[in-house]
Amino acid sequence: MTMKDIQNERDYRNIPIDNVGIKNLRYPITVLDRRNSRQHTVASINMYVDLPHKNKGTHMSRFVEILHLFRPEISLKKIAVVLDKMKTHLNAASAHIEVTFPYFIEKQAPVSHSPALMDYTCRFLGNNNKEGRLDLVSEVIVPISSVCPCSKEISDGGAHNQRGEVHLSTRFKRFIWIEDMIELVEESASCEVYSVLKRVDEKHVTEKGFANPKFVEDIVRDIAQKIKNDNNITWFSVSAENFESIHNHSAYACITSEQ
Repeated sequence: MTMKDIQNERDYRNIPIDNVGIKNLRYPITVLDRRNSRQHTVASINMYVDLPHKNKGTHMSRFVEILHLFRPEISLKKIAVVLDKMKTHLNAASAHIEVTFPYFIEKQAPVSHSPALMDYTCRFLGNNNKEGRLDLVSEVIVPISSVCPCSKEISDGGAHNQRGEVHLSTRFKRFIWIEDMIELVEESASCEVYSVLKRVDEKHVTEKGFANPKFVEDIVRDIAQKIKNDNNITWFSVSAENFESIHNHSAYACITSEQ
């Protein structure tokens, strides 16, 4: 029995589509772990290709079939190969993939050294355009703590502080560890965020943050300054958002380098 393939029929509206595909596919992946070699996690994956004006639709099932070919090794090193497969199997001129996943690092509390897992949201972004140019971006989202320099300066006692979030995206010449990107951000905050803190640790992080007040402007500038001294990183975008404790809004700053 021959089944009609609607997707392969001609579309007469003559309008091309930039991106068509699947979103929010949950899939097990394996990523490189600096300490433990590999880490298994579950990603949310978006996969798109372009669609010419003459084609009615794409074959959605092929996206999942391509992922299954590489299961579970959907790592940054494999993104280029996955993109090539997408273009070939879907007869596309360009392909795009976004892989978002939680990444876990064991961190010890600063004084008691009590261990616990910290989770960070990470993303791999890959694009293979119509000219065959490959573009890979690695992104981390890192929770941080900040103390307001202005509040500390004008207050008779104390200063307001808050938890914030830094997004750091990079392009690079050679492989860069997720852990290196996270550490770069945490070193630039007033203080790191931990999963577990004993009383001695809480005293430590409170005093460390108070001694190291930073605006969001300070945080992104400090990160940018460090990255500019790293010849391996060819492009970056860094943003910081503080979820203000005394305002009904967030504070935000962003720096993006030239291509």
